[in-house]
Amino acid sequence: MIKKIIISACLLLSLMSFGQGGSSSPYSFYGIGELRNKGALENRSMGGLSIAPDSIHVNLQNPAGYANLKLTAFTIGASRSSTKLKTNNESASTQRTALDYLALALPFKKFGVGFGIIPYSSVGYKIESIAVDASQSSQRFDGSGGVNKVFLGLGFKVARNLSIGADAHYNFGKIETSSLEFVPFVPIGSQELNTADLSGVNFNLGMMYQAKINKKLTFFSGLNFSPENTLTSQNTRNIATVVFGSSSNVQVVDELENLSSTTKLKLPSKLFFGAGIGNSGKWLLGAEVAMQNKGNLSNSYNTINNATRGKYSKYTIGGYYVPNSNSFSSYAKRITYRGGLKYEKTGLVINSQSINDVGFTLGVGLPISGTFSNVNFGLEMGKKGTTTANLIQENYVNFNVSFSLNDLWFRQRKFE
Repeated sequence: MIKKIIISACLLLSLMSFGQGGSSSPYSFYGIGELRNKGALENRSMGGLSIAPDSIHVNLQNPAGYANLKLTAFTIGASRSSTKLKTNNESASTQRTALDYLALALPFKKFGVGFGIIPYSSVGYKIESIAVDASQSSQRFDGSGGVNKVFLGLGFKVARNLSIGADAHYNFGKIETSSLEFVPFVPIGSQELNTADLSGVNFNLGMMYQAKINKKLTFFSGLNFSPENTLTSQNTRNIATVVFGSSSNVQVVDELENLSSTTKLKLPSKLFFGAGIGNSGKWLLGAEVAMQNKGNLSNSYNTINNATRGKYSKYTIGGYYVPNSNSFSSYAKRITYRGGLKYEKTGLVINSQSINDVGFTLGVGLPISGTFSNVNFGLEMGKKGTTTANLIQENYVNFNVSFSLNDLWFRQRKFE
């Protein structure tokens, strides 16, 4: 059954859903957009915690986790986000629906293999500044697109309690932006269209270690490192004079400039490390820290004087609890309950204000009776940005759903 589901999901869902807008944040204007690679829903529901080995769920953050799989695992996740944007004077609401990931992992004797596709970043904004009189100009900014990752990973069990892994990512995508400037009551303005075709390769290294403290307690730890890498951006810029129609339609009357250029964007190195304690399959409580250097993601269309990039950091506390995973009499006792807290410094600084993201997560994993598969639901609520210094604060609520489907492949058949 899992094979039929994989074929239909890969051919239909991935092609359709990855074309949808994955962001509605004005902060996606900067760099390569809003980062969306936050791991599988099982980890995301714990604030992003990724240190625990798992025999049936795919760990999209640490490739060492592939070595712990016992069954073939196919996972697909999607989200629905509702965001309220507010300044000191105004407010607005936005919604988006997007596919978050699609992956397949295969276990072998001492190693596991995983591959799939993840939206890495998304650009999606519409910003308008309307002048109050004819002495000022009005501006409109639009952006869409983003960067996706196709990945292939390998995890190897070095010892009973130690596994290591690595994966390779091919990054690709397109970002399209437009800016329009005009004076009120004047039908003529100027328009700038930018297209950036992005591509590049990066690698990810991981390690997971666990050790028994006593009969009931186990120590868990994880380490994940992504070296610095480069994205190549092929840029096209078109500047033109435009005339506004009756329904705010724009008609080009004179192309002033059409330029092409190549930019090398530097994606900085990133380090995750975390630790926790628990009773495997019963409960886990842990913490994780992520750190990232500044990098250089400025391109011709998003360079701005009042915005800079600093170091990224994220702090997570989370865990899970299962009343009794082996219960035959009570379905409720086999449900997995997850929760977490997160504090994230995005590294973006605008008008001398650091853009931070703070929130909490909740989730449940509902087992599908008669199988090792499950359906997962998650809720994420938080705040990003600030209204200080004429900036925008985002109050968001994300509803997430994923399917983790498991089966035994490559079983050896015996004949009498």
